[in-house]
Amino acid sequence: MGLTSNKVLALAVLSAVLLFIGTVWLWPRLARNGWRAVGGRIGVLLATQVAVFAAVGLFANQAFGFYASWADLLGRENGQGVVVDHDGADTGGPLRVVDTHQVDVAGGARPEVGGQIQKVEIVGRTTRIATPAYVYLPPEYFRPEYRTRTFPAAVVLTGYPGTAKALIKGLHFPQTAHKLARHGKAQPMILVMLRPTVAPPRDTECVDIPGGPRTESFFAKDLPDAVGHRYRVGRKPGSWGIIGDSTGGYCALKLALHHPGTYAAGAGLSPYYKAPIDATTGDLFQGNKTLKNEADLFWYLKHRPAPDTSLLVTSSKQGETNYKATLTFIELVKGKEPTRVSSIILDSGGHNFNTWRREIPATLQWISGRLGDR
Repeated sequence: MGLTSNKVLALAVLSAVLLFIGTVWLWPRLARNGWRAVGGRIGVLLATQVAVFAAVGLFANQAFGFYASWADLLGRENGQGVVVDHDGADTGGPLRVVDTHQVDVAGGARPEVGGQIQKVEIVGRTTRIATPAYVYLPPEYFRPEYRTRTFPAAVVLTGYPGTAKALIKGLHFPQTAHKLARHGKAQPMILVMLRPTVAPPRDTECVDIPGGPRTESFFAKDLPDAVGHRYRVGRKPGSWGIIGDSTGGYCALKLALHHPGTYAAGAGLSPYYKAPIDATTGDLFQGNKTLKNEADLFWYLKHRPAPDTSLLVTSSKQGETNYKATLTFIELVKGKEPTRVSSIILDSGGHNFNTWRREIPATLQWISGRLGDR
């Protein structure tokens, strides 16, 4: 059974409950002197606490999408993906559809009413990075009157380690985009949802690491090319935006700043502004000072020409550690035309899904207003 299986969670909860009941039932017998009774008390208490922590941890992982599998949790997921060639127009090219799902909205069984979520496998033509993703297609994509229309697209990134499925199940991006478009608050958009960890378990921070993997190039060129090869996405500058939370938020801002010709808008939910170096990243820059400097968004804005792109940053006055850095970032961008900056600042909210769910509707409205075949 998989790490995210409901059966695993149910089994963990049941074990915790039974061990708690057993502890209460056996406690009178164990309330004696002697090493056996003391050892018994230690054993049942330890077993109960482990079961409770396991149940809580599994529930939190399902709610927040930290790890996708046991191998992912244990740091053993290191496969780079295998390119498989398939005959037929539907499976050729750098993007292959492997499954379809309905959107969890009223009438979602019909794509022309609820849209559709397609699970895909993407292989970068230039970087050779292979990664799974989910693509949300709005209802209009399936309606005959829109058959010749192209749609703006937004890449949506999780944090690290994160799972792409959490963007659907936990953060409700497709459902929110559907609702906003249905009420005329946003235009119909294609969402390309994945995690920035395209070389698991390493956290590459969307950097072109010397010697590979070239993560930034994958998101800047290969990903839009692969999606455009398969779907009716606008190809003119201004058709693409990018959104992310936490690590994904940092990546979204950096990609919009570095590649304004690809991304007309970038939104960072609870982002940070400089790539960290730690045990999960390894040596990202390998002595390349220019690469290191350009991964620092403050340095980039001070020393490089201001790009023609729009940025959105979010934070909270209480509960977020990036609040002061975000205010500094806003002030820095305000003096760097033609770069534009907007913000969502909550009074309180932690670094979690509940906070981001409060920010996502306004974020999708914001990015919708900045995308189109301009």
